[in-house]
Amino acid sequence: MNTYNAIASRDERWWHVTIPGLGNDPEDGLHTQARNLAEVEPMARDLIALWLEVAEDSFDVHVQVELPDSVRGHLERALKLRNKAAHAQAEAADEYRAAARELKAEGLTVRDIGSALDVSYQRAHQLVSA
Repeated sequence: MNTYNAIASRDERWWHVTIPGLGNDPEDGLHTQARNLAEVEPMARDLIALWLEVAEDSFDVHVQVELPDSVRGHLERALKLRNKAAHAQAEAADEYRAAARELKAEGLTVRDIGSALDVSYQRAHQLVSA
């Protein structure tokens, strides 16, 4: 099944949609517009199907939203921070397990381990068992 890209860029009140590789000038592509991002894929799909004279469900459409550089910068930083947070959370979980195991090795019950670590005794049991 073929996949066509639909590139959406904001143009004042509308989303301008370009489907590269199709049209009389494949470098320029086909063009349509949408009122909102939810309409981009259906509008692109309709245009592609009309141009190729095929059924709308005979191909896939991948929507790519063009965002301002400043917005992309924020998103890249957010992704880095999210990854950093996930790594820190995994390290914290490792430390909780190590603490629980050490307390278990010292003979504490899972209820006491839970109280000492400020977690439920069920969570303490999971920590010492992991």
